[in-house]
Amino acid sequence: MKVANKKAIVFGGTSGIGLATVNKLASLGASVIAVSRSPEKAGDLPTGVSVKQCDVTDRQALAALFEDCAPFDILVSSATGGTRTLGPLITMDMDGYQASFDKLWGYANVVRFGTQHLSENGTIVLVSGAPARRAKPGQVSLSSVGAAVEAMVKTVASEIAPRRINVVSPGIIDTPMYPAEGQSRQESFTANTASHLIPRAGTAEEVAQGIVFMIENDFVTGTTVDVDGGWLLS
Repeated sequence: MKVANKKAIVFGGTSGIGLATVNKLASLGASVIAVSRSPEKAGDLPTGVSVKQCDVTDRQALAALFEDCAPFDILVSSATGGTRTLGPLITMDMDGYQASFDKLWGYANVVRFGTQHLSENGTIVLVSGAPARRAKPGQVSLSSVGAAVEAMVKTVASEIAPRRINVVSPGIIDTPMYPAEGQSRQESFTANTASHLIPRAGTAEEVAQGIVFMIENDFVTGTTVDVDGGWLLS
């Protein structure tokens, strides 16, 4: 796929990985719509990018947004859909654990209602995370939600062909989603990536490059590309 002159919708497109993806697609000549629950908090967006408000867990609003924006060629979601809960299962707040799956339901909603308006050769990219296949203690929610996203994509790929759907799986990435702040933020990055083959946090731009690869490569579907600094091998 040549991105130039294509129409793209990016959920979670006003910060972090989503914003970096919006910037990259716009620089390649795509017409981009950035969607966010809180568009008033949008970072600096390229000229010409339009911004819309929508919560991916609101199916009625999501269906209406797709109707309004149709047709389009590229659909990306990095929207978390809600809160995340960390910690060991045996001490976990189970309501919080259940709420973590809003990410899965948000992605499922985006795919369910977006695919019918996607061009015949269109493509979808979702974002999971390295704990989906190699989790560390305290990451049971991240692991199970990410694994569910990747399993969904493998099945959906055969259902929507010739349209394509893939996943990008980031490791530790320096975005506003990372919980630590101030000096403890860099100390946390250093400690948590010390055993990785590339011992540093990744950038949102590096993940966005992986997303664009999935968009442009017409011979890739139903699979996951890791952008994790060697997390899976550490």
